This record gives sequence, C-alpha cells and structure tokens, in this order.
Amino acid sequence: MPIDLHDGDLPDGLDLKSMARGGCVAIDSETMGLNPARDRLCLVQLSAGDGASHLVQFRRDRYDAPNLKRLLTDPEVTKLFHFARFDVAVFQAYLGVTCQPIYCTKIASKLVRTFTDKHGLKDLCKDLLGVEMSKQQQSSDWGAEELSPDQLRYAASDVLHLHDLKERLDALLAREERTALAEACFRFLPARAALDLGGWDEPDILAH
Repeated sequence: MPIDLHDGDLPDGLDLKSMARGGCVAIDSETMGLNPARDRLCLVQLSAGDGASHLVQFRRDRYDAPNLKRLLTDPEVTKLFHFARFDVAVFQAYLGVTCQPIYCTKIASKLVRTFTDKHGLKDLCKDLLGVEMSKQQQSSDWGAEELSPDQLRYAASDVLHLHDLKERLDALLAREERTALAEACFRFLPARAALDLGGWDEPDILAH
C-alpha cells in the first residue's frame, strides 16, 4: 500500500480528481479527540481508489491548504466518508469549507443493513469485503510532531476500502429501493455538521 505523507497541503500537480474511481475520493480525518469544536484537526487521509493513500499532516493553526480545500469543495468530485457527520464538521471548523457532494458508508449501512447494529468501518470491511482491520492506533496522539509508521499505516487503511464498500452498499440501496433516501441524507450532512458545531448536538434538534 503506497503511502505519501504531505506537510500542510496536497502538493501542486497531484490531480486526485482525474484519478478518482467512480468520481469519488475517499477521505478521513484524525483529530486530537471527538469534539470538533475543541479538538484540532491533525491529519487528513485521501485515496482515489487506486490502492494508494495521501496523508496531509497539519501543524497547529496552519490550515491554509488551498489544494486540499479546492478538492473538498469541487462539485464534480464526490467526497466518500465513513461517518461523514464528524469529518464534515471538522472541515467546517478548521478548514472553513463545506463539502459537497458527499457519500457516507455508515449512513448507507444503517439504511440497508437493518438486521445488525454493527455499522463501524471495521465491521463493514469484515462483513462486506472479508477484510480484517486493526483499530489499535485509533486513540493514539495524532498531534505528535512526527507520526509513527504504525499510525501512518492505520490512517491510510481507513480510506483504502471505502470505494469497494460503496459499490457493495450501492447495490444494497438499489435492491431495497432506498437510494433516493440515502442521497437526501447525504445532502443534509453539512447542515447536520453546522448544528453540531453550533451546540445542537445533544439534545439533537431533531429529537422529540
């Protein structure tokens, strides 16, 4: 699995858009914690679906990243996430961008795999692809000046399988006639992220 680590932005001349399998770029992020209003963005992982991963490492308060922002806001590139609600909120808070269009494998799984409550990335990779994933580095210090080889491999693996998962989930959405419902959920995600950042995460404004 080729892994390229970049400091502060995607490099000039790297055209992930032209390489994007199915028009999608898989994206994930690593932060100092799970509160996007508090815990800073440290790393963004991307894959065009070609088996290679590009990691952008951020230093504190250095979030210019014009090349990455251009990709995240490109209307012709679908941003493919697992649990997009969190990543989209983090990108709104630290990069000042709103991602669209979006696809979220976690939402797709919840819409069609109603026979289980296991919708984590590790579960989806095992159940749909037969791939075992390690989550050992999930809670490590992503704000470290130098990331370890284990951290880099873990981060890269989080975007490596999303294109294959999307293909499996698309087939299930079509079979269950829930594709349009999924697309409506995906379009709402930037607003859901803005609600989270504004303090309407708990209680959820949509709850009773």
